[in-house]
Amino acid sequence: MDKSMLGDLDGLPEEDKMRMAAMVDQLQIRDSLRMYNSLVERCFTDCVDSFRRKTLDKQEESCVRRCAEKFLKHSMRVGMRFAELNQGVATPD
Repeated sequence: MDKSMLGDLDGLPEEDKMRMAAMVDQLQIRDSLRMYNSLVERCFTDCVDSFRRKTLDKQEESCVRRCAEKFLKHSMRVGMRFAELNQGVATPD
């Protein structure tokens, strides 16, 4: 974990700092898994219509690829916007 993410914790004992770092790491992992599960569920629901074969057909595969790209681009944009707002720097949209 990046030490700068914990902010100003200089007054805490080292043990508490380590505990906080572990908690932040767990939250980040949980959020990553939640985002991945949301991506899989959304793209599967939107793109897979039937279970004719074990593999996706070309149309389904193309749909899943576009869906995943859109989802990830959107997530990155939201993350960047959130970081901008946290820094107090707003970009004109």
